[in-house]
Amino acid sequence: MDGVEGLSSPYDDPRLYDAVLEHLDFDVAWWLSEARAAKGPVLEAGCGTGRLLLRLLAAGIDIDGLDSSAAMLRRLLEKARERGLEPKVLEADMRDFRMPRKYAMAFIAFNGFGHCLAMSDQVRCLLCCREHLVPGGRFLLHMSYPGVGYWSQPGGVPVLEVERADPKSGHLMRMYDTRTMDRVGQLQHSHMEIQELDADGRVVRSSRFETEQRWVYRHELELLLRAAGFTRCEFFGGMEGEPLERDDQQMVVRASAD
Repeated sequence: MDGVEGLSSPYDDPRLYDAVLEHLDFDVAWWLSEARAAKGPVLEAGCGTGRLLLRLLAAGIDIDGLDSSAAMLRRLLEKARERGLEPKVLEADMRDFRMPRKYAMAFIAFNGFGHCLAMSDQVRCLLCCREHLVPGGRFLLHMSYPGVGYWSQPGGVPVLEVERADPKSGHLMRMYDTRTMDRVGQLQHSHMEIQELDADGRVVRSSRFETEQRWVYRHELELLLRAAGFTRCEFFGGMEGEPLERDDQQMVVRASAD
């Protein structure tokens, strides 16, 4: 997604993005299990720099990917070459794409669906994903649930989201997110700052970005899925298959058109 209000998008600097977020692996085992269970080719919409796609490909999954950011895909291909992998990826908008084949499973991970800001965008995205499934294929989606605790956070206050050492430079990386929320529109506007600190704790680099996301609720998302042609929808409160009963859980969805 493009940056807003004149600042760039964090996806314009994929090396910095990876320095902060590539290490995340909390969901890798679950996506790998789901991909293996699909018993066919897999598509990741919004694959970014390949945090998931490259791990699944290395594990033997027949997986393709798409992303709207050319810079992120260039970084993905660079990492793939370093690892001896040959991924098939396409620069395309998740709201309007055409892949050369169909899939047993398509998925959008880790809040990627939140970049669809309008209802029409959401339906178009889900429709494209459904149209790329083989008969009996499944669509999976993972998002944070926008509960009362989230919306009640004070806006305009920097929140330290990530703090980790960059394995290449050894420098400490910190990512702050200063959010403002439109509770009626279910929109989050983020001013992000990524700081790089040297061994003495001095900030040697600071980069600022902006993004927007739109959060969705369980029944709202079911209506969107059905509007896109999905006839069966299962909702869970996490990747262990637990029921979605509290607003501090994650939201995991499996949907199909059969």
